[in-house]
Amino acid sequence: MTPYPKGTILVVDDDRLVLATLAHGLTQAGYDVIDADNGDDAILLAREHQPDLALLDIRMQGKSGFDVAAYLREYCQIPFMFLSAFSDDATVAQVKALGAVAYLVKPLDIAQILPSVATAMADVQAQRSAAGVSASGEGHSPEQLQWMAVGLLMQRDGLGAAPALQRLQQLAAEAARPVAEQAAQLLSAAAARSENARPG
Repeated sequence: MTPYPKGTILVVDDDRLVLATLAHGLTQAGYDVIDADNGDDAILLAREHQPDLALLDIRMQGKSGFDVAAYLREYCQIPFMFLSAFSDDATVAQVKALGAVAYLVKPLDIAQILPSVATAMADVQAQRSAAGVSASGEGHSPEQLQWMAVGLLMQRDGLGAAPALQRLQQLAAEAARPVAEQAAQLLSAAAARSENARPG
């Protein structure tokens, strides 16, 4: 069984070799992958398939990764991360302004990308749960609950994936309950806070 929570990922890169390598590696890790080698196709595929996450190259012919990201954020509410060979201050500033969940600098191999993808997917699940989707954990496997809670702790406490997992395990041990039960408790509490914080 893969340690990564499954989901659908849109991969966009105008370098066909990079695109094929990423798509193969992510598929092997258990994700459903949709790929595009340009921004226009990426937007059409995002609208059609509503992926859980998008991995975007920045510099492409036609629409750039930034153009695609802005569309995904405004019209599809699809989270995205960037894979780019550029790490100059202006690029990093624009990445932050757009609200990317991660920014990885090429060259990269799939082993470097998978942990960031798993973290981002866990974060997506945690945010959905906090918004009231299966907040109690109903319908989720223990593995999914764990990753959702890890994403929540990463976002809330500014932790990396490994420290967040350790923190979850520590909380479960202190409460003398299974990790999945502790995860459900955290997610439920986050959903309640989110509901109380809503205006009106």
